[in-house]
Amino acid sequence: MQAPAPARIIEGGIPIEALIAQVLVAKYTDHLPLYRQAQIYARQGIHLDRSTLADWVGRAAWYLRPLRDHTLERLRQSEWLFADETTAPVLEPGRGRTKTGQIWAYARDDRAWGGMDPPMVAYVYAPDRKAERPEAHLGDFAGILQVDGYGAYAALAKRRQQLRLAFCWAHVRRKFYELKDKSPVALEVLRRIALLYTVEADIRSLSAEQRRTARQEHSRIHVDELRQYLDARQRQVSAKAKIGEAIPYALTRWDGVSRFLDDGRIDLDSNTVERSIRPLALNRKNALFAGSDEGGDNWAVIATLIENCKLCGINPHT
Repeated sequence: MQAPAPARIIEGGIPIEALIAQVLVAKYTDHLPLYRQAQIYARQGIHLDRSTLADWVGRAAWYLRPLRDHTLERLRQSEWLFADETTAPVLEPGRGRTKTGQIWAYARDDRAWGGMDPPMVAYVYAPDRKAERPEAHLGDFAGILQVDGYGAYAALAKRRQQLRLAFCWAHVRRKFYELKDKSPVALEVLRRIALLYTVEADIRSLSAEQRRTARQEHSRIHVDELRQYLDARQRQVSAKAKIGEAIPYALTRWDGVSRFLDDGRIDLDSNTVERSIRPLALNRKNALFAGSDEGGDNWAVIATLIENCKLCGINPHT
């Protein structure tokens, strides 16, 4: 008698888990598209069609999807999250062209203030950027959501009173940085924002309460003076000028960009989640597009596992 063969991810197929892990890590960590991997294997005398590799990726994503969903559910239980989104080109079946999907990232990283929860990120694919997408992804999340200036988040906060927005100083700064060679006002705003980052450098890794106290003592005066400066300059510049667009961007979000003063858990910017977006951008650059909406979500599922391994210092191949 012969014992039955052990169950495998690809039922009746030849690849063992280690080979599939190698394909996933090469694609989503090292950003090697499947066609390049097929070429590499061919040079070693192993002929694997790209469609075969794509099937392996899809099967693996099916098994990993509950892990992504559990990660997202854990994040929903947090008191403070980052959120951001990036484009995901997806092939549109039957039309011979790509459409623009979105991969949304939801992240937590409390290490800056000594929080006990582990860093974590989850990605979710959606075929569009509609305002209801983050509402569906976040479920019953209640707390602080740190984001950029995308209007969908503000609309969500208006509908859900248990959610408060903290906006990103890096996005405010970017508007003025683009004008630094043409506008003395932009240069002055950049100088004043730099003072906030100087304070943050000194209080990194302190407790949330210590950070709040330091911000009250050192950052609040800079924020208040910057508000006065922007109010005065807004009355002096044309609304059609570029600087006339940058100033209202900051002022209309002032409550959100000032929220860090009263809560030491809040970061000055949303760079944490933007760093989580960068690997997606590299994969997008090299792979060009996902083959379908299902492929887009496979991308999000596997990226969730890969990036959480990296956040925790774990080799994703193992």
